[in-house]
Amino acid sequence: MKNIFIEGIQGSGKTTLMRSLYEKLDGYHMYFEGDISPVELAWCSYMTEEEYQRTLVEFPDLVSEIEKHAVKEENHFIVEYTRIMADRRAFYHYMEQYEIYNGRRSFDDFKDLILSRLKSFHGTGNLFECSLFQNIIEELLLFYCKPEEEVISFYREIFEVIKQKNFILLYVCSDDIEGNVLKIKEERSDENGVEMWYPLMMRYLNDSPYGKKFEFVDISDMIAHFKIRMDLELRIIKEIMGGYSMILPAKTYDIEDVINKMEE
Repeated sequence: MKNIFIEGIQGSGKTTLMRSLYEKLDGYHMYFEGDISPVELAWCSYMTEEEYQRTLVEFPDLVSEIEKHAVKEENHFIVEYTRIMADRRAFYHYMEQYEIYNGRRSFDDFKDLILSRLKSFHGTGNLFECSLFQNIIEELLLFYCKPEEEVISFYREIFEVIKQKNFILLYVCSDDIEGNVLKIKEERSDENGVEMWYPLMMRYLNDSPYGKKFEFVDISDMIAHFKIRMDLELRIIKEIMGGYSMILPAKTYDIEDVINKMEE
């Protein structure tokens, strides 16, 4: 059994691929973006004991839910707070302050945390969504404003760690980023047809240091950013992770063929 990392630009079909593999591979565990994961912290609070206990006091009506969605990892608590149903928006605003993303940590602290958790991870038989590229690379580009060569250097260090973890990277590559974004823009709306994903994504981009310097004005800027990110991710695969990776054409790959090649 392997540790299978699934990556690709938004709308390329990562979740579909993961679900398909889960249905066909026995004994695997799925980690979606936002789940408590042994390798990723996106959309989770990462709290000290003191911060965690203070949270329980702050939200006494949610204690049982918080405890249900929390695990202790060494001297920290990880809480998958976006999985908790709360009536008050204040809860989510409170919890997001303890995320490690969106520039909330110094670059050195962020890097050390990413690498240390990957080093301490053991086991096989896992399917990870967006746990190797998407959130980390967005953080490096948008919040730390790292040039491409420094991102490449960062991933050389990551590779030295994970190449010992029996991993394979499946990259879903789309040749129609614009079509993917337009589809997400339409589909991820509420029951009244009000777009949810697009304005949140634009706010995320423009709230970053990079976005404040180079404003994302409309959807064309978002598409251009995703193209830059995809090209960088493909470069990482080519220069660093080639022998541990498979590039799959979005929506046209054959799942049985993918499984057979992984086993080879």
